[in-house]
Amino acid sequence: MDYVKPGEVLGAMIETGENKANLSILQLLVKGFLGGAILAFATTLALTATQQTSLGIVGAVIFPVGFVIIVLLGLELVTGSFALIPLAVLERRVSVKRMLSSFGWVILGHVIGCAVYAILYGLTITKMGTDLSHPLVQALIQTSEAKTLAYKHMGGSGLALVTIKAVLCNWMVTLGVVMAMTSKSTAGKIAAMWLPILIFFAQGFEHAVVNMFVIPAGMLLGANVSLADWWLWNQIPVLIGNFLGGVVFTGLMLYVAQKGTLRHKVGVRAAATETVEPDGRALSVAGERL
Repeated sequence: MDYVKPGEVLGAMIETGENKANLSILQLLVKGFLGGAILAFATTLALTATQQTSLGIVGAVIFPVGFVIIVLLGLELVTGSFALIPLAVLERRVSVKRMLSSFGWVILGHVIGCAVYAILYGLTITKMGTDLSHPLVQALIQTSEAKTLAYKHMGGSGLALVTIKAVLCNWMVTLGVVMAMTSKSTAGKIAAMWLPILIFFAQGFEHAVVNMFVIPAGMLLGANVSLADWWLWNQIPVLIGNFLGGVVFTGLMLYVAQKGTLRHKVGVRAAATETVEPDGRALSVAGERL
């Protein structure tokens, strides 16, 4: 059967977190670059669909295509790693320093990938900077200002609001990452991960990597947003909120819920691979313990 049981999914989460943390800097940068650019592609696709149909839900339904590509190709999305690598740290397979280093290099890759796509897309919809009449120009400008200046005008309440929206967002995004592990088939993975991503996008929650594209893209097109507005009133609090949402509500809660199952499976597997001689000495079937 395609279905993977929850206890096995937890083991896959920990192993995946360990593997992600042990990637080289070049791999983290390249995978982060591709992950950021592909999610930016999906964002403009969703904005285009929303503009053409005047229905936000249509954009939300098709946006997960970018997430699916990233997961199936094994690329990096730091928001997904927020739920996985901390579990590897909890299991003492990865150090905190290694985790933070992984996050940092992937974020840098995201910023570069999103910036490259923002420049190329901006040149496309403005016909090499000669025509600002394309409806997506104003959509990106308005989105950029709404994601920064609107929170800035609210002051401290704005920071709290953007952080909460980021927590809710990555609760669903990381759930999408985990749901992809519940099936062994490609079709099953796509269907499982599609649902949580649709939920977050349809409700306008705050996703750090999406914002690494839409905010600077709007700035390039003329939005009245500064670098300080971008990072202080959105990017930094959203990264913090995304981390909290991923590690607390998906990573740690699933870890607590399924940890007993994981230990049981490990114990059964160990017992099944060992025999004991009359003198009590354990022999491994694989010959690893003598």
